[in-house]
Amino acid sequence: MKEINIYTDGSCSGNPGPGGWGVILEYKGQIKELSGGCEDTTNQRMELTAVIKALEALKQPCQVTVYTDSRYVSEAVNLGWARGWKARCWKLNSGGRAKNIDLWEVLLELLDMHKVTFIWVKGHNGHSQNERCDVLATIQTNKYK
Repeated sequence: MKEINIYTDGSCSGNPGPGGWGVILEYKGQIKELSGGCEDTTNQRMELTAVIKALEALKQPCQVTVYTDSRYVSEAVNLGWARGWKARCWKLNSGGRAKNIDLWEVLLELLDMHKVTFIWVKGHNGHSQNERCDVLATIQTNKYK
C-alpha cells in the first residue's frame, strides 16, 4: 500500500464569505499541489473540502497521513465524533444537528477507502507545508473577493 503524506488548509474571508483550500500531496519525494475555492462558504467547509479533494486525488487505496491545522477535522475523525454523529442521524451529543453533513458524508466514505491518520499541526507557526497550503488557500480566497 502506498504511503502518502497530505497537508491541507482552508481559508475564508469573513465567515461566511469567499473561501479557498490548498493541498500538498507528497509521495516518495514527489509533490503535487491542488487548490480551489468558492464564493460563499465557511472556514470549516474549506478545511473539510481540502481533505476531501486530497483523498479524491488518490487513484488507489493508500496509507495516508493528513497534516491539518483544523482541530474541527482532526478531532472529529480521531476521536470518532464524525462517525458518532452519523450513527445518531447527524445529531450531536448536545442534541443539536451536526454542521456540514454533506461534506462529512463524502469524507467518511473516503476514509473507508484508505487507511488515514490525522495529525494536528499548529497553524501559522512555521510548518513549511502548512504555510504553503495557507498560501494556496488564500490565493483562491482572494479570487472570489
